[in-house]
This record gives sequence, structure tokens and C-alpha cells, in this order.
Amino acid sequence: MPAKNKVVSGEQPLYAYTWGPGCRAAVLSADHLSVKQETIPAGSGEQLHYHNRAVQFFYILKGTATFEIDQVSFQLQQREGIEIQAGQKHRICNEHEELLEFIVYSQPSTEKDRVNL
Repeated sequence: MPAKNKVVSGEQPLYAYTWGPGCRAAVLSADHLSVKQETIPAGSGEQLHYHNRAVQFFYILKGTATFEIDQVSFQLQQREGIEIQAGQKHRICNEHEELLEFIVYSQPSTEKDRVNL
């Protein structure tokens, strides 16, 4: 029987993709859970959006993240995290010179559960 457990990393993810100018994600994803290690270069970020079902937790590995959550701004530094509930309008941006690197946990997966605004 083949092994079901796999060791993954940012360099050897199960799946990787780019989603914006210089923005990259390395993914472990299943219907019930998604774990992504992402990078956002200086001056870039994602579109304001929300998820109907998924709760997310963002944890900053490097850099400074600027979040907009329901029209409130938050700045998170390395080794800080924030939870975003289903239905909350949000986005993450990198307004600083240093590359932003973070992990985002989503439960259930955000696959087919994203509404861009």
C-alpha cells in the first residue's frame, strides 16, 4: 500500500502557483483544509474579497503585512497572526520594501469559496 503521508515544503509543495505580480503560493489542499505558504512582493497585494464558509488564520513569517478587514486596517509583524471569520471582507497587502512571507490556514478550503469585490 502506498504511503498517504507526504512531507511538503515551500520548495517542494504538493502544488504551487502565482496569483498576481510576483505573488506566489505553495499549497497543501483538501476539501476540509487548505494550508498555503505565500509571498507578496513590495507594493503588491490581493483584491478585497470574502469567503462564505471558510475561516482563515494568517501567520506572518517575514516582513510586515497590512490587512483590511471589514474596513479596519491592521499591521502585523513577523511572528504575529490574525483570524478572519467567514463573511468578513478582507485583503492582505505588502506596503513595505521587504518581501512579505506568510502562512494562511483555511478551514474548509477556500476552493470555489471566494467572492471578489
